[in-house]
Parts: sequence; structure tokens; C-alpha cells
Amino acid sequence: MLEQLRGTVCRIPKGRVATYGDVARAAGYPGAARQVAWALHNSSSGIPWHRVLGAGGNIRLPGHAGLEQRMRLQAEGVTFRGSRVDMARHTFDFGVKRKRP
Repeated sequence: MLEQLRGTVCRIPKGRVATYGDVARAAGYPGAARQVAWALHNSSSGIPWHRVLGAGGNIRLPGHAGLEQRMRLQAEGVTFRGSRVDMARHTFDFGVKRKRP
């Protein structure tokens, strides 16, 4: 499962972002957003971890890690509205449809 989640994160192109929930759904594990965070926390280098955000485009990492994430995203051309990423402009579409309640 963790390798599938990491592989899904690697599909997010430069300048695009996805939420933890989006990554979980795209990997075939809807509802496993926390496992996405775990997969990234325990990953080796080379995975674009900075392209994964909390719901609504929030950076969920505290302190320097959160600042680093924002700087990496801005270096890729990702824009922010206050403290949140402009999700309407930068969300990557994995081609997986969300269930509507």
C-alpha cells in the first residue's frame, strides 16, 4: 500500500498539487489520507512530497518543514491565496472521480 501511495505522489507534475485525500483515492485507497502522510514521512528522497497538501490547500507541516514546502511550491510556480494554495489553478487531476454524498 505505501509503495502505491508513493508512486501516486510521483505522478503529480511540477507546478501542480494534490490533497492527501486525492492521492489516497487515486491510489485506490479512498479514506486513507493519513496513510499518505505516513508513506511520505517514511519515504526515501526523490519523492515530490511538497506537492501534497491538506484539504483546501493548507500546508499541514509545522515550522521549517512547512516553510520549506511553501518555498518549493513557489519555486515551481504554484501561487497562494494567503496561506493556502490556489487549488482551482494548481490541482492535479488524477482522473479519479470523487463520490458525492
